[in-house]
Amino acid sequence: METLLSHDGTDGRDIYGTIKPGSTEHQKESAKGFTFAEVGCIQNRNSKVTCCYFSSDGKLLASVGHDKKVVLWNMDTLQTESTPEEHNMVITDIRFRPNSSQLATASVDKSVRLWDAANPSYCVQAYSGHTSPVMSLDFHPKKTDLFGFCDNDNEIRYGNLNTFSCTRISKVAFYFEYLSFIPDAGIKCLELWNMAENKSMTISAHENIISALSQSPVTGMVASATHDSSVKLWE
Repeated sequence: METLLSHDGTDGRDIYGTIKPGSTEHQKESAKGFTFAEVGCIQNRNSKVTCCYFSSDGKLLASVGHDKKVVLWNMDTLQTESTPEEHNMVITDIRFRPNSSQLATASVDKSVRLWDAANPSYCVQAYSGHTSPVMSLDFHPKKTDLFGFCDNDNEIRYGNLNTFSCTRISKVAFYFEYLSFIPDAGIKCLELWNMAENKSMTISAHENIISALSQSPVTGMVASATHDSSVKLWE
């Protein structure tokens, strides 16, 4: 919690930069014929990024963090849109609803908010029943009107988007179909595991803590979010 609540030194009016070509330092890494390269860097000039996530069709990448808003990157045009700062504190997690333009955010302000990337100018729905910061959330992969979220007191709830009603429960488990390789993150490095070929490689990726990873289910591109105020793209 200390990392999430630490002061950024920002005034809440951070400006997002454009996507940049991958740096020469990380242009290409290989291990026994298995290659992985940085292809771009999305720079948030001042604010730590806590999470990022691709939409099901791979066309959008959403990032969130200490600036208390969602930034949506169109992966075809590289244009951005952002939500208003309706969260009062750091956003801790974000997920797209499967096969939908809707997405949900969790926050230290003890709330969960629902948005629509098709019109991100306002929050569709909000829930604030938790008594401590909400740290993570996810949608059911098949029953996509259901989602689960947990707080800093280890209380887990699930909700129904049709009514946005929530029920307190003790355990929730959603199961996912994984892609052919699995990215993992350390403090500043990426650990890439090729499950089909039983190979791995470690890449020096960022200058600060890597807070989240997301992989496009369509292109296989990997996004890494970090406290150095950037999101890097890899493939």
